[in-house]
Parts: sequence; C-alpha cells; structure tokens
Amino acid sequence: MKIGHNPETANALTQAAANRQQAKAAAPAPAEAAAQGASRAAAGVPVTLSATARSAEVGRSTADFNAEKVKAVKTAISEGTFVVNAEVVADKLLANAYETLSHSRG
Repeated sequence: MKIGHNPETANALTQAAANRQQAKAAAPAPAEAAAQGASRAAAGVPVTLSATARSAEVGRSTADFNAEKVKAVKTAISEGTFVVNAEVVADKLLANAYETLSHSRG
C-alpha cells in the first residue's frame, strides 16, 4: 500500500463528511422521511468519479486485501497485544517519500 498526498481525494472526503453532517442535522420525522425517500429514489443522485478514483478502481485486485491478516490485526488491537514496529514503519515511509520525489523529478 502506498501513502500519498492527493488534495482532490482529501477535498472529496471532507465534502462528503460535511454533507453527511448536514443530512443528520436536517433529518425529517420518520413518516416524512419515508415519503421523501421514495421521491429521492425516483430522482436519483448524480455521481461522478475523479480520474484518480477511476484508475484506482480499475487497478484494484483482490490481492490487495488479506482478510485473515486484517482479522488477526483487529484481534490483536482489541486484546491490546498489537505491537507497532516503528523501524519498519519509518523505513516504508522513507521508501515511499523517495519514490514520490523520484517520480516528481523525472
């Protein structure tokens, strides 16, 4: 997994969070919500993906996700036995920074 800075993605996530907050604040009564939900479903909501999101979707494979490893890490965190190897994290951050800088120069 690569860690990168993409302002377009960050802005989209921030906007989505703000939209969810506004939707919670303006939630109508349950009967009213059911009536509005039916009209919203009929109207639909236009969704567009950025070029970055489209390329990430196309390049994604199931090999990117190991469910067993995720479960093991989740269990270790919940039990308080998960240990972060700071040296490995630092090495990967430096390697990613080097890769990012070499692509921007070349």
